[in-house]
Amino acid sequence: MSKNKTTNQLWKVLGTGFGVAVTLGGTVGTGILRKPGPIADQLANPYLIIGLWLLVAAYALLGISTVLELSLSIPKAGAWYGYAERAFGRYIGFLVGISSWLGTVTALAFGSYTFSEYVGILFPFFEHQENYVAVGTLALLWFFHQLGVVMAGKSQEWLSGIKALALLAFIILCFAYGSGGMWHEASASPKGLPLWSGIMTALLSIFYAFDGWHTAAYFTEENADPVKSMPKSMYIGVISVATIYLFINIAILYVLPLEEVRHSKLAAADAITLLFGASTGKWITAFLALSIFGILNTQVMFAPRVLYSMSRDGLFWKKASEVNAVGSPSFATHLTVGISCLLLLTGKNLNERLSDIATFFFVASYISGFSSLLRLRQTEPHLHRPYKAWAYPYVPSLLLFISVLFLAGTLIQNPLSGIYVLFFIVGTYVLYRSLFTSKKPDF
Repeated sequence: MSKNKTTNQLWKVLGTGFGVAVTLGGTVGTGILRKPGPIADQLANPYLIIGLWLLVAAYALLGISTVLELSLSIPKAGAWYGYAERAFGRYIGFLVGISSWLGTVTALAFGSYTFSEYVGILFPFFEHQENYVAVGTLALLWFFHQLGVVMAGKSQEWLSGIKALALLAFIILCFAYGSGGMWHEASASPKGLPLWSGIMTALLSIFYAFDGWHTAAYFTEENADPVKSMPKSMYIGVISVATIYLFINIAILYVLPLEEVRHSKLAAADAITLLFGASTGKWITAFLALSIFGILNTQVMFAPRVLYSMSRDGLFWKKASEVNAVGSPSFATHLTVGISCLLLLTGKNLNERLSDIATFFFVASYISGFSSLLRLRQTEPHLHRPYKAWAYPYVPSLLLFISVLFLAGTLIQNPLSGIYVLFFIVGTYVLYRSLFTSKKPDF
């Protein structure tokens, strides 16, 4: 390890525990506590609801086998960017990388604002100060990540451990004091077109709740022994997330009857309130804040890795490839947090619109990854692959098809996003041709 002030090498110090923690931290958020109500309203059948959660869990589990092949054969920081650049060339790599980074920057801004709203509920002194609290939160995370990759990795392990214990306590309380809820009611799910419409809407919600299952792949380059530890950490992480999600759903439906859960905007809080009274609602609010903070911590850690990797390949300004004396890509972190703070100052409405567009790019990243594996198997058959995806080409092709369907679903739900996405693609092409085709950029 270099002790110089800056270098361009990431430290290989992360292991299995971090991989599990970053999967939990990057995936488990507010979605699992908010989505059960709207999903129950669409489907009204607990067995169908759990079946859909199992289907998306299977998608994530199959996806891990594909991402592992890519991450271990192309062990670069930045995940989707590195795979697309290797498979499809520099412009597609640039498009995937910049959209992945900007999507996370937007999610950081929107997530920190949401976190500040929960802080205002818990501590009325901060009410109506959302922008200041959000910027302060990002500044705190920025400062913390300047302390180095080892400290950041340990913090993620602690945050994810606390989150997992809190969720386990919630599940135990629901089963101990619940009285059957929806499980003891006659199923009355819709039929025909309303049923299929409800299934598609529910699947999109569940799909977004699972977003983050691949997060450990952003840190392959920093793993001390990726071939040995990455498969363990990613499979354990995704299986843990899926198990938590399934039991939370079962627990909520065990407490709340259909008429209560279908009108619930925050089903987990309503379940605890029903069991223990209104005064316990703040515990769920505190947990929501903790969950969001954990995800923000993960995003501040992995988003700069995308810029770092692009910069090293000459597809971003050279300064973003600097790594400070404690192993963090310092300038890329400054830029990531700084742009997020600027977005916060533009107001919540713009952030909500950008968040919708970011959802499109997150799903598009999956498509780029599965397509990259299929193409690399054809163009580089002799590439060293320490791990191979299950049942090639059937599993990667199936995942690609499903991801395209989900992408279509996002456009159907937010048709205006397609226009913004088209402008973005044109803009990135012009930027790429102007700045990144003739020479490596520098500040």
